[in-house]
Amino acid sequence: MNWIDKLERRWGNLGIPYLINGLMVGQLVVGLIALLFNWQILFAVSLNIWGLLSGQVWRLVTFLFEPIWIGSVLGVLNLVFYFWIGNVLTRYWGDFRMTLFIALGVLGAWVSCFVAGGASPSGIYISLLFAYAWMWPNQGVLLWGLVPFKMKYLGWYELILWAWQFITGDMGTRVSLILCQAGFLAFFGRELLDWCKETVTSYKRRKDWNDRYHR
Repeated sequence: MNWIDKLERRWGNLGIPYLINGLMVGQLVVGLIALLFNWQILFAVSLNIWGLLSGQVWRLVTFLFEPIWIGSVLGVLNLVFYFWIGNVLTRYWGDFRMTLFIALGVLGAWVSCFVAGGASPSGIYISLLFAYAWMWPNQGVLLWGLVPFKMKYLGWYELILWAWQFITGDMGTRVSLILCQAGFLAFFGRELLDWCKETVTSYKRRKDWNDRYHR
């Protein structure tokens, strides 16, 4: 039994039902307000150290509603996609584990805020996609309802975008991108480390075999 199982046995009743649904509705509402009425709401809900130090503690929660879908190629379809994968993960994990997964990402964002001055929720939502792609890499889905592809390819694509943001972003962006993956690393960090070790070992084994028999 791992530490997550122990937490669930003791605090399992603290899971938040329909958490993903609430987050996606908040994303949609704030985004529509920004697009149709007042774009300055984006500054009111974002997480930054200056706002917190002035007493605006609501930012510790409302930053989750900072719309990650505005400016995206797929736009609001991103919300539909995250709604789908979030609810699938919730049905598989249960309310407690989903709440814990998001809470760890939020905690990482808070640390990022105090270390680097701010944090974005994008890393938390991307971690949901990483979790789904890690658990069901060969599941087929339809992009725009037409183009078939496997989740592992989408996972690799998002990882490349994540790495690009990390390389081109400022220090605050880099810290936020890493720490907001706290949920994914807590749930899958050991498996990821074992996969990396096995990948390196397999590569060395193949290289030694090629060097020995193909000189």
